[in-house]
Amino acid sequence: MDTLDRKDLQILRILQENSRLTTKELAARVHLSTTPVFERLKRLENEGYIKRYVAVLDAEKLNRGFVVFCSVKLRRLNYDIASAFAQTVRQIPEVTECYNVSGEYDYLLKIHAPDMKYYQEFTLNVLGRIESLGSLTSTFVMDEIKHEYGVPL
Repeated sequence: MDTLDRKDLQILRILQENSRLTTKELAARVHLSTTPVFERLKRLENEGYIKRYVAVLDAEKLNRGFVVFCSVKLRRLNYDIASAFAQTVRQIPEVTECYNVSGEYDYLLKIHAPDMKYYQEFTLNVLGRIESLGSLTSTFVMDEIKHEYGVPL
């Protein structure tokens, strides 16, 4: 972060709110001309500060509003088992986030499903088929209070 100046951080803050702004619109908001803003954007992308641009979808409208945090404990844990588990989880569309965590469990998964019945079948037919899975605990989201997509800058 040593290479980021005040304008870079301002650009990143604005893009987190609306990444569809044109370079001209972004330049007007940060009080620079379009060429330096374009060059800054390319540098921020090339240096990995901006990973990608995405559209945020409404899970409820897409019938994927049943959200579950699933804590997973593996039977055993070593590099090969952890790598295989991570590779498997990356291929499961319903798992939208996966974190390797410390404490009682090894991983925390965020899962989007249409409803409880779907989730039940998912745990049996998808997660339940993972060889290294030891146990899991499900926490069902009743209401989303805060969900920020950006990084505080």
